[in-house]
Amino acid sequence: MPDSSLLAVVVGLFYLGSAACIYRILLTYRTTQGAIAWIIGLLGLPYLAVPMFLVFGRSRFGGYVRARRMGDQSLTERLNHFEQQATSLTAPEQEHLDRQLQVLCKLGRQPFTEGNHCTLLRNGEATFEALITAMENATSYILLEFYIVRSDKIGQRIKTVLEHKLAQGVQVWFLYDEIGSVGLPRTYLTELSSAGARVASFGNGNIRRRRFQINFRNHRKLLVCDGKIGFVGGINLGDEYLGTAIDQEPWRDTHCRIEGPAVTGLQLAWLEDWNWASNESPDLNWVAGDELPGKEQVLVLPTGPADTWETCTLFFLNCINNAQSRIWIASPYFVPDFQIVNALQLAALRGVDVRIMIPEKSDSRLIRLAAYSYLVQASQAGIGIYRYQPGFMHQKVLLVDNRYAAVGTANLDNRSMRLNFEIMAINTSESFVSEVDSMLSDDLTHCRKMTEHDYQGRSILFRLTCRAVRLLAPLL
Repeated sequence: MPDSSLLAVVVGLFYLGSAACIYRILLTYRTTQGAIAWIIGLLGLPYLAVPMFLVFGRSRFGGYVRARRMGDQSLTERLNHFEQQATSLTAPEQEHLDRQLQVLCKLGRQPFTEGNHCTLLRNGEATFEALITAMENATSYILLEFYIVRSDKIGQRIKTVLEHKLAQGVQVWFLYDEIGSVGLPRTYLTELSSAGARVASFGNGNIRRRRFQINFRNHRKLLVCDGKIGFVGGINLGDEYLGTAIDQEPWRDTHCRIEGPAVTGLQLAWLEDWNWASNESPDLNWVAGDELPGKEQVLVLPTGPADTWETCTLFFLNCINNAQSRIWIASPYFVPDFQIVNALQLAALRGVDVRIMIPEKSDSRLIRLAAYSYLVQASQAGIGIYRYQPGFMHQKVLLVDNRYAAVGTANLDNRSMRLNFEIMAINTSESFVSEVDSMLSDDLTHCRKMTEHDYQGRSILFRLTCRAVRLLAPLL
């Protein structure tokens, strides 16, 4: 009898926990499909669903904005100042901006800045050489933030450069994501710390505030030197970008070097993340030089699950809905929700040249299968889906008409839209847009255009598998 009573108590606690989870879902859900799936699971299998919901079910990253507001006053004031600049872009001096660009400013709480110079870095070799050169030339401080850091050849080379700069008196702040960098040896971080670097992980450094939020990731990859030179893009710190990839082929990826006032936007994004992870706000350089390095107009757009809106989703929807002649998107992970699919279909139906470039070879078999399930919808609407053939294409690049291009970390999947902290750099310069056009046009020559037959011509088992995997899109 005591055993039966104990069992009844345990069952009751699980259903009580299930009711509490459902209460939270009804108050906070962002997508109807996800909410219904969780509720069905919590009612039918509470013993499994309740623990899973505690780990994977949060839709908002709690505490991040609150921590910023409760943190260093100078950080709060600086962020508010930038946000005020963004909301004032309807002023006469900013009327040359398209309305869709003004919207992006409001989404990212940052303004477009003039006088920048951006360099497109088309592969890992060019990116790492540019990163190392910038770090070697740093005189005051180096800020790093990467999703994946490896202790391989390139990882050790980066660490050696940082240790050398620390010995020269340059300050180093090193932020990484503990899930993305799960294989990074503790000795790597210990040696950096011993050399004088300040090291923090995005989650473990603030485990009290981040409890039950481990499904969220800091997917950003950025570097800032002295507040004057910055980098953003899809490249992590690992040898795979130099040739140790699937089938021994290098990963195809893109990064961007930024010099000028837009670096302030990168630095602010880094500082907000660092403040969350460590409760610290370092004293940094916020004064632009007297001479502007270029004439390019650039917006830095940070997005994440702590935002008031689904900023990343709205960014893509805004770009797709306002495209007039073409929208080309390169993304290694293509598992869009119905909003993005519908927007892409409408764009194609109104005559926009819609091209989605995804890899033939992927590091995720599930995501590769899910992408097949979109072929019928895409083909019927006139959307071109292209699979990049050599190596693994990992770049996250977007091109809208001949008006602007974006390079950064956001993918066309649920994780980037709702769960990851991402960041994009948007450039309206004619020369930069032309360079991105040339780069993507060259990439497309190495692609195979997929057709409806690539899906319909396969076995029923394959098609069922693809459709079933697509149901897992919110978790992929």
